[in-house]
Amino acid sequence: MSQHAIADVDTLLEGMTQQLRDYLAARQIEEPVMIGIHTGGVWVAQELHRRLGLQHPLGTLDISFYRDDFSRIGMHPEVKPSNLPFEVEERAIILVDDVLQSGRTIRAALNEIFDYGRPARVILAVLIERSGHELPIRADIKGASMALHADEQVKLTGPDPMRLSIQSSHE
Repeated sequence: MSQHAIADVDTLLEGMTQQLRDYLAARQIEEPVMIGIHTGGVWVAQELHRRLGLQHPLGTLDISFYRDDFSRIGMHPEVKPSNLPFEVEERAIILVDDVLQSGRTIRAALNEIFDYGRPARVILAVLIERSGHELPIRADIKGASMALHADEQVKLTGPDPMRLSIQSSHE
């Protein structure tokens, strides 16, 4: 498997921070809460949360048990508990993940969030949105878009420093 580095994560995060500020201001959204999806989404969310100066603590989700392919992929060895230290009901939620690939992770995250209550709105922010979604899910805020071959995956490593790479299984 070969791997090569891409895009500067800090530059992408700065762009996402400004997009989020503009998005929230245009829609007059005050006091949103933020939730990161384990693991890479939490790293991205921690940085966005800090840059935006959000008042409420950061929430985290581990969607392992909510995935529709759980029986096929099995238990991940590092399942972490979800932690939503705020009310979800009627809140504007910024849901953060590192890579939007098939849409299945986001679908699972939405299922889990709705188990906690019904938010007023969910804003999806991803570091990378890649082409080839299986589900009709698109990011509201994205660091970058990528068109990749079927055998390539975007991988975020970190958290300090965070680095993006493309991994290909055919080389």
